[in-house]
Formats: sequence, structure tokens, C-alpha cells
Amino acid sequence: MTASSPFLLLSGGHLLVRADQMTALLRHVAAVWLQATDRGETDYDPATVLALANGLMEVADQIDAECIALLPPKDEEEEDDDAEDAED
Repeated sequence: MTASSPFLLLSGGHLLVRADQMTALLRHVAAVWLQATDRGETDYDPATVLALANGLMEVADQIDAECIALLPPKDEEEEDDDAEDAED
């Protein structure tokens, strides 16, 4: 399953929702579904619940990967820190 997460970004590149909160929510919902199914608290088909939970976890992983890709390269980050230190 692949999903794009442009709903997290505004046009200026600012995050609409904190990615760590969004991915934590997705993973939590998946875990609750799996736990309820394991305990027999639901009549849902276990295979379907597992597939849906895996889908949510994949979306969370995709969001994490996209956010990591938005980070500046380590070299640029160090240069920015050095420039700020020189200004002080």
C-alpha cells in the first residue's frame, strides 16, 4: 500500500499537523484494533483487521519517511549552526 501525505503540508512547507502526533495516532488505532480482535471483543474478521492495521502502520511509516526526506542534509544543518555561532 502506498499513500501520499500532502494533507500534512501547507503550501509554504509548514506542517499542518505534527507528524509525530499523526503517526502515533495511526499506530495507536492499529494497536487497539489488533488488541480488541485478539481478546475476542469484536466480531470482525481477524484477517481483515490485521490487513487494515498493517495498512495504517504503512501509512505511518510513509509519513515518517516523507518527513525525514524534508529535513535538510546534515552538512547544511551544520553550516547553519556555524553561521549562527559566528553572528553571536
